[in-house]
Amino acid sequence: MQFNTPYGLANSVMKGYCHLMKISHFASALLLASALSFTAITPAAEARGTPAGFADLAERLSPAVVNISTAQTVEIEDSGLKFEKGSPLERYNDFFGDSAEGGRVNKSLGSGFVIDAAGYIVTNNHVIEDADLIEVSFPNGDNYSAKLIGRDPATDIALLKIDAGKDIPFVPFGDDTKTRVGDWVIAIGNPFGYNGSVAAGIVSARSRNINAGSYDDFIQTDVAINKGNSGGPLFNMTGEVVGVNTAILSPTGGSVGISFSVPADLAKSVVAQLREFGETRRGTLGVNVQEVTANLAKSYGLKEPTGALVRRVVEDSPADAAGLKRGDLLLTIGGKTIENNRLLYRLVAESKIGETVKIDYIRKKKRRTAEAKIEQLKEKVRAVDGTKTAEVEGDIEAVAMGISVEALTEDVRRKHRIKDEIKGVRVVSVNARSEASGKIMPGDIIEEVGFEAVTSPDEFKEAVTAFEAGESPVAILVNQRGNYRFFSLSLS
Repeated sequence: MQFNTPYGLANSVMKGYCHLMKISHFASALLLASALSFTAITPAAEARGTPAGFADLAERLSPAVVNISTAQTVEIEDSGLKFEKGSPLERYNDFFGDSAEGGRVNKSLGSGFVIDAAGYIVTNNHVIEDADLIEVSFPNGDNYSAKLIGRDPATDIALLKIDAGKDIPFVPFGDDTKTRVGDWVIAIGNPFGYNGSVAAGIVSARSRNINAGSYDDFIQTDVAINKGNSGGPLFNMTGEVVGVNTAILSPTGGSVGISFSVPADLAKSVVAQLREFGETRRGTLGVNVQEVTANLAKSYGLKEPTGALVRRVVEDSPADAAGLKRGDLLLTIGGKTIENNRLLYRLVAESKIGETVKIDYIRKKKRRTAEAKIEQLKEKVRAVDGTKTAEVEGDIEAVAMGISVEALTEDVRRKHRIKDEIKGVRVVSVNARSEASGKIMPGDIIEEVGFEAVTSPDEFKEAVTAFEAGESPVAILVNQRGNYRFFSLSLS
């Protein structure tokens, strides 16, 4: 980004078209907000028209919105440089590595909201990612250490748990599908550390794609969201959480009236899985799809663009077993209409593992039906071990198109000073005979292939192989030390 957001992730850069939009990740310049309703808080029947004010609603909901602070110890080498005690420069000893703990502590602030009286709290993944310590502060001054139950980088949702020893205020999730463009909404959070700040606005748009990942389906609002709002709730006028504030579009890092929230329905499904399993368990079909344009729709005999066009079928996948092929245009899955290619990923992800679903599709202008058994998607973040998460082994390096890349592990980030908000794969070397030679350089970060985000070497290789030699060149988005460039490379 520069989507300064949360998918926002504190201080993180969202992947698509960052160089054009300067959209910052919420942690960097973006703010994320998350929301839930509290216990014993029953939705009131406020009118849907222009409200006389938001005071009653804010007073009722604020006790369930919390401030989240995290700390992480970063090990650094002792430089040997040390200033004398009493010197005006003594405070810089920690910076140069002469600290008692052999490192320094980085802190981040965000927001969250309680979803039930037992102490479960929802926030953004980027707010708590890699934290050694997570603390939760309530408006009444109560403070608790929080345990990380699970997190999901794909949707930027995380679930925490505190032991308060008593019932605590909470807020309920609502049905975000009933929220219309133009409806009033309010956000409560902790922008720049100012606890309990309330901001109001309207829903500006639905189903926004900001190139944050496969499950982009954001609610856009003009609510003033800023750094520190990440993970906070977006409420409707009955006090239900309809979104989790996650990112903003901003050339400056501050609010300019364009903010994005994860829809409540998506957040609810992720939270339910994190609560039950400590990880997400999504379904996979095994297809790579692209958008259906108006011209493509006509070529398939459709009047309007709809569905998802298959451009690759993974070998030995459910789609392969069902007989689907490249060029098939998928219309429905499990009885649900596939309105666009992004919706397909979400519908498949939310399907039950092992369930057999019916798929309606078009092949050579003829409508056909197939049945596929949904398998579990291999996630990159698994169950929580203490407050940290364990990553899947492997998936460290890959080579495609003569470009060798490596994963952005903690060691790689530390060694090459790559910020946490940057997502993608790091170029290790480029074959001198490849078309990429002289364009893409070692040290560059590849963030997109074919306009699809890549966050691991395996994803990079898979995205490249989705384009066969002889077809149209593939567009690759490269972050060259903060400067973004698209390169069009042929696979022939």
